[in-house]
Amino acid sequence: MVSPQGRLFGTNGVRFIPGVSADLEFVIKFAECIGTYFSEGEVLVGRDGRLSGEALTLALTSGLMSSGRDVAEAGLVPTPALQYATKTLGYRGGVMVTASHNPAEYNGLKVVGSDGVEINRLDEQKIEKIFRDDSLKRADWKNVGTSRAEPSVIKTYLNGVLSKVNARLIAGRKFSVVMDPGNGAQCLAAPYLLDMLGCKIITINSIIDGRFPARGPEPTPETLGDLSAAVRAVGADLGVAYDGDGDRAIFCDENGAIYWGDQSGSLLTDYLLERVTDATIVTPISSSQVVEVVAAKRGAKVIRTRVGSVDVSRTIIERGAFFGFEENGGCIYPAHIAVRDGGMATALMLECLAARGLSFSKIIANTLPRFFQAKTKVHVPPARVKEIMKTIEKQAGVRVEKVDGLKIWTDEKTWVLVRPSGTEPIIRIFAESETEEKVNSVFKKFVRLVKSASAS
Repeated sequence: MVSPQGRLFGTNGVRFIPGVSADLEFVIKFAECIGTYFSEGEVLVGRDGRLSGEALTLALTSGLMSSGRDVAEAGLVPTPALQYATKTLGYRGGVMVTASHNPAEYNGLKVVGSDGVEINRLDEQKIEKIFRDDSLKRADWKNVGTSRAEPSVIKTYLNGVLSKVNARLIAGRKFSVVMDPGNGAQCLAAPYLLDMLGCKIITINSIIDGRFPARGPEPTPETLGDLSAAVRAVGADLGVAYDGDGDRAIFCDENGAIYWGDQSGSLLTDYLLERVTDATIVTPISSSQVVEVVAAKRGAKVIRTRVGSVDVSRTIIERGAFFGFEENGGCIYPAHIAVRDGGMATALMLECLAARGLSFSKIIANTLPRFFQAKTKVHVPPARVKEIMKTIEKQAGVRVEKVDGLKIWTDEKTWVLVRPSGTEPIIRIFAESETEEKVNSVFKKFVRLVKSASAS
């Protein structure tokens, strides 16, 4: 629950293992702090399909009502649907009960403002201060909040996505799509979205199950073998997979090749930049350098942020950026709403493929320069993270960026990022280069260094 930096909020919301690192008493108190922070108005509450979600939502609702906030209950919805409805339907704020891509035993709370975007880091600290100072406000008997159902969240969300793409162009292509919601919350929205866009849909893992029995809640090339095989077996035009709460999308082409989020994000960047000039794109320090190549071709500027959709979203808003994405499959299209959204990413990708009129694999080959990547995570003792990072920095070399963790450049086109997770006791290692030999060399070197530093 508490990060190595001593904060309650991590990279994306507050996450914990219910009954182990936090209990319902914590959730109620934290909800009272959230209600105190919002101070007035009605708050929209939703959850993903995790087994602990219903209990946590009841505790969350109780805490918000205890602070005097009225609550609208969306029930089980994708995170971007709750966020879009918070903004569009005029709520004071929203809270989503989710742990996104974390393993099934985790859950958490994501707090969003009236604009539907996760609150910024300073506002996170305000809620933490209320919690630590015990300065929360509780309503008396006659001012306690009320609760009601809000059944229109998913319909509002689907209509919003459809309004931002060329649905007629997409429908004209009659795409065949294999969809893998991964037993997550997009089971309730994404199939209907694609049906509205005239696609033929084949689904796998499309029943909500908070145990995520099929492939786990995080879509990666290693976990999407069934999606890849299904696309090839039925001759589909593409495949798409979502994470547990549906705000991230990972794609595969007609040959079953899986693309990381920075590849699909760079492709969408290239397509969307056809519409504008002098635009700004925002992406974290962990994304591929492909985006700089694409942006330069289109006369656009790239801004790099810390890892985390909060930082990307808030930077997009502050800089008036046109588009943003993360390497994990998060795409942020502020013309819709400045949050990552797996459904919106899917609709935009279908529009891109329809407009360019080629197969997915050919569009990727024609648009993006080739770079090789390697990624992993190493479990480490939480108390030793700072010490491990200091050890790595001493051996890093000359050119090091410290936007988030340590991004170490070994030559002009080869880098490795060593970064502690903000939500789990792990250190993530990313590497990229123009050749497979170079990326493997630098990647293996720093994996060994992190493991050695962790063990010593």
